[in-house]
Amino acid sequence: MGILGKLPEGLACRTIEKDDWCGVIDCLGRGFPEHPRRHWQDALERMAARPVVDDHPQHGYCLASEGQIVGVMLTLFFRQPALAAQPVRCNLSSWAVDEPFRSYAGKLIMTAMRRREVTFLSITPAPITLKVTEGLRFQRFADGQQAFLPALSTVKTSTRVVVARRSAELELLPEAERRLLIDHADLGCDALICVQGAHAYPFVLKSRRILRGLLPCSQVIYCRSVEALGQCAGAIGRHLLRKGRVLCVVDANTPIPGLVGRYFPDIGPKYYKGPNPPFPGDLAYTEFVLFSA
Repeated sequence: MGILGKLPEGLACRTIEKDDWCGVIDCLGRGFPEHPRRHWQDALERMAARPVVDDHPQHGYCLASEGQIVGVMLTLFFRQPALAAQPVRCNLSSWAVDEPFRSYAGKLIMTAMRRREVTFLSITPAPITLKVTEGLRFQRFADGQQAFLPALSTVKTSTRVVVARRSAELELLPEAERRLLIDHADLGCDALICVQGAHAYPFVLKSRRILRGLLPCSQVIYCRSVEALGQCAGAIGRHLLRKGRVLCVVDANTPIPGLVGRYFPDIGPKYYKGPNPPFPGDLAYTEFVLFSA
């Protein structure tokens, strides 16, 4: 974790401001050289377009040495409207600190996690930060992932799949889920409603690439439950086939009944700390949505 006491003269830990963007992007580029500069520019712009949550920072925190950005942690604060009381969550993301200042890296995460009423998420922990995540007593909410071919799932109940945007079927959902679907459609996700008789089930998927960018797939960003996903997978798969998409991925703790595929334990584990943990299949408003694939 490094040094958590008083910072030396000339080194400050503070919130990221718009004037810091160039330095923040440079620092993230040094920490994550696999991503082009445009990746971080787009990420900051999307974060800036989201509403500020209470008095939480819009972008996150930085370490600044004599005015130069030498460390960054992005923080995506959001309310989860599909839950009662709309609790605040924060996706901690993109933790990068230049080598000479690594002993002060812990100051970023401890500053970001001061609010105990917030549930903090670590959903893409790098191997180098995994021990820190577990040392801070984060707990897993997803142990692994299931890759599946939804079109191969049996459709046991007559199901219609409709695109959520401006569809009359939105009225079949609670207002909170309607808002979640529209928000994610505006962010470029596939927001779908599966209708079975008088019942409607919301789903959000995001096109991305896995296996080092070699394999296209659809990541499940939101479903009401993994049981609902297993029930509707066949109809969703046939809808995705028309768009040329065959493979899907969803976070899971065990193999999900109704999905044809394979469960991979300890692949892509996801962590939380706080009073309102997400469940597997809930990545709404996180970096999986806001950042490029």
